[in-house]
Amino acid sequence: MIKKIMEKIPSKNVGYMIICGGIILLIILLGILPLHRYNVKRSEAVAGIQAQIDEQKELRQIYQLISQASLKKDDRILPNPMKTKLSRQNMDEFQDSFRAEAAKAGINILSLIPDVKTMAGGSQNLLYTAMLKGEFADFRKLMIGLGSLPYIDRIEGINMEQNSDSMDFELKIWVALAG
Repeated sequence: MIKKIMEKIPSKNVGYMIICGGIILLIILLGILPLHRYNVKRSEAVAGIQAQIDEQKELRQIYQLISQASLKKDDRILPNPMKTKLSRQNMDEFQDSFRAEAAKAGINILSLIPDVKTMAGGSQNLLYTAMLKGEFADFRKLMIGLGSLPYIDRIEGINMEQNSDSMDFELKIWVALAG
């Protein structure tokens, strides 16, 4: 059978077919396969870059949340207002401010009493004794709030007593008065 095929196809044509097949094989091996490998590497690189883009999109949302959180005022920053003095006509303003800060902090005021001895005469300061009831964390918030009142000269004494359900606090607060 091979002889019949060989008789029908001249030997020169078989040689040409082998040469042409070799050239086609060479084109495939030297041209198409490297191009295919190049395209596969490029596709992998594109997929990697796309994964990085997707990751950046996800991280952008987290970055925005962190940025917004950093712009909010933190309660841990202590106020430090310019110190002023309270006029004798406006002495009740301290009691109103103290009650507002205590309500904001969640502390109950049992009493807020001015010292009569410091009210008389030309004293530059007025002493208040405050009895409070609440939790320690709320007391901390109250102290930070009192720090924002510009006419408080100093807090002289703090007494704390633990009860079964809450804590009792006693404060001695000096308020600066204008002469």
